[in-house]
Amino acid sequence: MEIVYVYTKKRSEFGRQCNFSDRPAELHVDILPDHSLAANFTVRDPCNVTMQCAEEMSEHEVNTVRFESESRGINHVEGGWPKDLNPEDMEATIRYRKKVEKDEHYQNTILQIAGLMEHCSKQNNATDIYQDFFDYEDEEEAEESEEEPSAKTINVFRDPNEVKRTATSLSWHPDGNHKLAVAYSSLEFQKAPNDMSFDSYIWDIENHNKPEMTLKPVCPLVCLEYNPKDSHILVGGSYNGQIAYWDTRKGSQPVEMSTIEHSHRDPVYKVIWLQSKTGMDIFSASTDGQVLWWDIRKMSEPTERLVLDPSKKGNLDNALGAISLEFETTMPTKFMVGTEQGPVVSCNRKAKTPAEKIVCTYSGHHGPIYSLQRNPFFPKNFLTVADWTARIWSEDIKESSIMWTKYHTAHLLDGCWSPVRPAVFFTVKIDGTLDVWDILFKQNDPTLSLKVCDEALYSVRVQDNGRFLGCGSQLGTTTLLEISSGLWRLQKNEKALVSEMFERETKREKILEARHREMRLKERSRSEQSREDEAKEAYGEESTEELVARAEKDFFDMLKAEMEKERNEEKERDKEKGVCEEKDFQEEYETNGVASFTRREISL
Repeated sequence: MEIVYVYTKKRSEFGRQCNFSDRPAELHVDILPDHSLAANFTVRDPCNVTMQCAEEMSEHEVNTVRFESESRGINHVEGGWPKDLNPEDMEATIRYRKKVEKDEHYQNTILQIAGLMEHCSKQNNATDIYQDFFDYEDEEEAEESEEEPSAKTINVFRDPNEVKRTATSLSWHPDGNHKLAVAYSSLEFQKAPNDMSFDSYIWDIENHNKPEMTLKPVCPLVCLEYNPKDSHILVGGSYNGQIAYWDTRKGSQPVEMSTIEHSHRDPVYKVIWLQSKTGMDIFSASTDGQVLWWDIRKMSEPTERLVLDPSKKGNLDNALGAISLEFETTMPTKFMVGTEQGPVVSCNRKAKTPAEKIVCTYSGHHGPIYSLQRNPFFPKNFLTVADWTARIWSEDIKESSIMWTKYHTAHLLDGCWSPVRPAVFFTVKIDGTLDVWDILFKQNDPTLSLKVCDEALYSVRVQDNGRFLGCGSQLGTTTLLEISSGLWRLQKNEKALVSEMFERETKREKILEARHREMRLKERSRSEQSREDEAKEAYGEESTEELVARAEKDFFDMLKAEMEKERNEEKERDKEKGVCEEKDFQEEYETNGVASFTRREISL
């Protein structure tokens, strides 16, 4: 936590100054032993007491680099931070630290320093010669002694209201993980009872009888998230599209809310805190097709807006409804949106135009993307949960996922990665089952499948230590589970094995994608060749000059036929005109008995 305020006090307000002096010891009380109390105690013989005559020391590890001091400050010479890196820029610092930690030279240096520190600590401190530093058991014996995958229920938190609502979102307290915030809402459209409560609760995981605090929004909350920088602040998205935030030090009422006219038009299904200097920036997603950025200190209107129009025209009528969000702090400009139509939209916030903010889409699901999360150890790979499957994707492959589960008989409604093991993820289903997947152990079936309750499970969230997880059900019951140590302790070489697996599957999909592209090109060329063959069969085998000559002949023949047709039509018109004039002359002769031979001759 950052220090936000320092309390100061004047020296004069401390009272009279204390003066100390040396004087001999004085005996104030002497309590003699009471032998009658010995009957209440058991004599321990022998009594082993450990004593250390040296001072107690704490171990510190320091990564030292060579610097050069000057009057104006300290300049970088070898290692350390670059000159142009501002230590106050948190995002740049995180990116540089990630880059340095991946450097092989850096890792070798740390290993050397660790060896020297261990050697020095053995020289400067007394060592317990009876302590076991290494486990010499065989690997087979160690595997036999490992605990079977299991999970046990630690506590159950039930909705205290008479009208039960769905536990739509869970959020763990960032400091200590001893509290769990649960958002309650009814997701059935226009079926919420009139007497339904709007409250959401913060539970102490050791007390299931009564919630520690009640949050009172103006509309039921669909999502709720703790601020990772300040554990007293929470932000929630409402069913009516508004965003509100609470400060637990200021009571149950929201501190500030967004206005209706500048909020979402549909329920807010996801809110995420952004990595910023102030720690007060969030962004939200809704099925109205918009992603909005907010500063909770000024929620009168959003700071930025993005319409998820796949045609990149910004038309809200054609926008894809957003139902899940993903943001990785090590990639501050990138974020991903899971839509209710099935595609996953990859976006870039720092793009210049709205059309450039939508980078690409990943298609593979047949329904809404209920969960979207990057692997905490390998951010290029992300997990999606939708329809009847959970899929693992790579950013480099857009046409297909690299790994996927089998199609289940029940719908999957939520899922998440383990924060401590890169190979483990969790999914919950509509039949009340929790599945724990360990892709290093097996890929076709879950490592552990547990029936948590009889109703549908709508949400799941894992504690930061990976040991406890909460599952929210349709009737508002939140079940706290503790999983076995084999599922939350990092296995030997697990990171390297998972990285190798992801790279192998990515290469395989790239090869298949190239093969499919080649097959499509061959099919296209084959169809074009077949059309050319049909044309050749119709006209025979002819050279280019013959084809041109034949085309010219056909053209002139057509022109000649048209001209002949026009001459025939003209003759027909002249003939009809002569018949009409002969008829007029006959009528005139019969009427007057006189005819003009000149006219008759002209007509003839």
